[in-house]
Amino acid sequence: MTNISATRRLIGCVGAAVLIAAICLGQAAPAKKNYTFHGKVEAVNAGANSLTINGDKVEGWMDAMTMSYKVDDPAVLKNLKAGDRIMATVHDGDMTLHKVQVVPKESGDSKSKK
Repeated sequence: MTNISATRRLIGCVGAAVLIAAICLGQAAPAKKNYTFHGKVEAVNAGANSLTINGDKVEGWMDAMTMSYKVDDPAVLKNLKAGDRIMATVHDGDMTLHKVQVVPKESGDSKSKK
């Protein structure tokens, strides 16, 4: 009777440990912070799936600078050329441009607007 009782306790302890481990592993990692990125395309490198961008300052993420960035969707490179202004999403700790879009050029003289 003592062996059966000890075995049941051991099984119960192992089961509880497995349940606790599963709960801990199942918790989602905290979401990375997203930022909106703006910049001017300096070069398109389709072979490397990247763009060289003269990027504007993104408060809380990066100062203004020109550098090369990978893109999440290489198909977007077909629609970009040097001189295009773009907008994209960037994530904390990730140097890839996501959801890259060409920003339409403003029509008319912006100085005449009040």
